[in-house]
Amino acid sequence: MTTLTPTSDDLATERASRLDAAASAWGARIDADRTASHLTYRVRGTGEGAVATRIRAGGHEFVIDEPAALAGDDAAASPVEYALGAIAACQVVVFRLYAHALGIPLDHVEVTAEGDLDAARLFGKDETVRPGFSAVRVAIDVSGTASAADYERLRQVVDAHCPVLDLFANPTPVTTSVTVR
Repeated sequence: MTTLTPTSDDLATERASRLDAAASAWGARIDADRTASHLTYRVRGTGEGAVATRIRAGGHEFVIDEPAALAGDDAAASPVEYALGAIAACQVVVFRLYAHALGIPLDHVEVTAEGDLDAARLFGKDETVRPGFSAVRVAIDVSGTASAADYERLRQVVDAHCPVLDLFANPTPVTTSVTVR
């Protein structure tokens, strides 16, 4: 009988194969030409509905909206929820990558990201608070046969290599411009 969903053993084997292939290919590219690691990502957002945005990222499209309390139609997650989703997703990827690279068994990984935001700045009521998150908490739930010390070491390695965690933890130069048509 053919199943549409791979077994966990099949998925683990496929994941290991993909991680090995990606690490090998990227390693070879970077060794041959250090600038091969320099990537530029681009997304384009177009306003829709009350305050929603249709995002185009490569061959993918998705919508970002706001809840009704923030003038939205609640048709999709909000920008700050997507930001938290980005840190959660990046942590999952980097946990899998480094667990495999370090030989640390990782049967399950789940990441919860939570952020505190004071909307008073957004609405021009208090210019002394940040418009973004004042704090972000990332909780990682893992299972596997390694020791707690191994998973803590893995967390430290992941924290040192996770691109989206770096975006949250460190200032990134940003420039903005407006084109009037």
